[in-house]
Amino acid sequence: MLDLQMDQKKKQQLFEECIEEHGNLLFHYIYSLVKHKQLAEDLYQDVLVAAFIALPSFEEYTKMKNWLYKISINKCRDYWRKQKVQKRYWEEKVFLHEDSISEHLVLEDEIVQRDMSKEVKETLEDLPAIYKEPLLLFYYHHQTLVEISTGSNIPLSTVKTRIRRGKDRLRPLMAGMH
Repeated sequence: MLDLQMDQKKKQQLFEECIEEHGNLLFHYIYSLVKHKQLAEDLYQDVLVAAFIALPSFEEYTKMKNWLYKISINKCRDYWRKQKVQKRYWEEKVFLHEDSISEHLVLEDEIVQRDMSKEVKETLEDLPAIYKEPLLLFYYHHQTLVEISTGSNIPLSTVKTRIRRGKDRLRPLMAGMH
């Protein structure tokens, strides 16, 4: 029993020496990961507490610095995971709130969208066929550029150019629409 207490005291002494020697670097490492001083201070304290609690199970004295850095990155990951869950929870709450509001506006939005889509399609008819066809395939038939290229036997770069030029010609025609 006396040996065990001596061993624990020796571990604590080595731990304190390691913190004195590497504590500042450890804090800067955590800060470089989270980019926020108060958060880095909190995480640094969490690391020290976790390391001190786990100290009795620590075996290799020469690797204490690496062990502390590993605890640091794990604490940062835990923090990020927790933030991600909280953000997702918040986004879900906002989404649910928006759903209840937006249910009333959906029908109106659909009608406006159909009218706008009809106007855009009619305006597209005024474009030359070489610009109109790729735009229709891309935006209304949801084909990829590669699918348009393959289906039309036109090089991919030509399809891209025609879509860009078609959009450039379409902009002035669409300027009056809202």
